[in-house]
This record gives sequence, structure tokens and C-alpha cells, in this order.
Amino acid sequence: MDFWTDKLPAWALQFPEMGRTELRDLKKGIDASFRTFSRAFGEDLENMFYPLLKFLVWLEKLLLATPWPIIIIIVALLAWLGARSIGIVVGAILSFLAIGYFGMWEDTMSTLAIISVSTIVCISLGIPLGILMARSERVQAVVTPVLDVMQTIPAFVYLIPVVMLLGIGKVPGLISVCIYAMPPIVRLTNLGIRLVDKEALEAADAFGASYTQRLFGVQIPLALPNIFAGVNQTIMMALAMVVIASMIGVAGLGVPVLRAISNQYLALGMMNGLAIVALAIIFDRVSQSYGKRLQRHRQGANHE
Repeated sequence: MDFWTDKLPAWALQFPEMGRTELRDLKKGIDASFRTFSRAFGEDLENMFYPLLKFLVWLEKLLLATPWPIIIIIVALLAWLGARSIGIVVGAILSFLAIGYFGMWEDTMSTLAIISVSTIVCISLGIPLGILMARSERVQAVVTPVLDVMQTIPAFVYLIPVVMLLGIGKVPGLISVCIYAMPPIVRLTNLGIRLVDKEALEAADAFGASYTQRLFGVQIPLALPNIFAGVNQTIMMALAMVVIASMIGVAGLGVPVLRAISNQYLALGMMNGLAIVALAIIFDRVSQSYGKRLQRHRQGANHE
């Protein structure tokens, strides 16, 4: 330490920081501006997201009101349609039976509702945005840094402005889940469309296909394996946000986990955590299997 003190000038030993008064005034200015914005537009933002809230509440009530045998039959049917694997279907059925037997059925239905709605929102916004990125280098240059921020910023950081604008409840939790889970579907849609064979595009142009016909008839079908890989990652990241979203009023399996952390309830936390893991494995296996089937179908079509 004495070596550096003797050899270096004083300005190099301490980083030049903004003055405390200036820094305090800057922070106060930012806080005051955001509070003014939230008071002016907070109600309008709540009204804008009201239809989404109604849909989420309706889906959650529907899942809770549906008899459990019907839910398990639907889960088994969806698992079979996606994976075409008896093992995955049996695993899904046993997982849901175990979830119900250990008293986690209602929380699981609430979690399924938030995951389903957030996935629908991410797909509805992410795929068109990925298509725009694939179409325009300028759009890609603008959107890529935004996606980088969405993927790297800690969830607790963007919870602050979301909660300040919309308060505590289902919609802020849904928005937080979507912010965290959307980047994969956007990136992989962009990548999938960019990786479409140029010969296929040239053939479509030779037949006089318009941009819309080329997009929906050639590019998106050939990019489906990548798109479904993005859907898979979006679902996984949405499930990873379940516990954090429970901190701002989202019902589901995250609430008992959060309560277990606060009160050191090992069994409660482990059981609900394993239920989240079971859902993640089921979604992962089904979506991955469906993506692999699409990939094999694409390769078979190319060989023909």
C-alpha cells in the first residue's frame, strides 16, 4: 500500500466520484420524475392491462373449477400429442397425481394459469418481433441490446418500477415474468428465419411468391424447430420466475416456497419446489420432443 502511495499521484489513488450533493440531487430528480409519471399514467396503464387481468383470472378460475380427472386427461392428451411417448405421458400423469395427493393441486393450477398466459403473451409479442429482426438489420441492432438487458438485469431491479406503476397483484407479476421469459423466443425466431436455406427462398421467388407467402409458406415452417426451442426456453424461464413473482402477489407454488424460506419450513419448501421441478420437466420433455419431431420432419422433407 505504501508503495502505491509513494509512487502514484493523489488523483490516481481515489476514483473521481460525483459530489455527494450532486448525486443526491440526481437520485431525487429521477425518483420525483418517476413518481410524477406513475401518478399521471398509472391508472391508464392499469386500464390497458385490465383485459389481460380478466383473462388470467378467468383461466385460473376455470382450472380450479375443472374436476381433477379431466385436468389429468387433458394433460395426458397434450403430452401424447406433443411427445408421442408413453413414458412421458405416464410421468406426467404420476406427477400430477402426486401433486394432488400432497395437497398442492390449487397452487399448481394457479401456477399453470400464470405460466400459460405469460407464454401466450411472450409468443404473441416475441415471434412477430423476431420476424422483424430477421427482416431488418436496423431493427436487430436496436432490439438486441434491449434483449441483452432483459436477460441480464436482476429480476428484483425491474420489479421496482413495475410495482411502483401497477402496485401489487397478478398483472405486475405477469409483466415481470414476461420481461424475464421473452428474450429466448425473440432470439430463436430471428435465428430460425435467418437460417432458412437460401435455395428454398430462391425457389419461392422463382414461383412468384409474395413476401407474405414466402414468410408463412417457407420461412416460418422451416424455422419451426428453432421457434419451438424458443417456446421451450420461454416456458422454462417463466417457471423460474414463479417464486420471485409470488413476492408481488402472484398466487401459485411460489407462495408456499416463499413462506417456507421466511419460516424455515424445509418440508413445505421442498415439496412445492419439487412440484415446480416436475412441471418444468414435463413442459421441457414435451416441447423438446415436439421440436425434435419437427426437425426430423423437416430433414425428411429436405431429403425428398
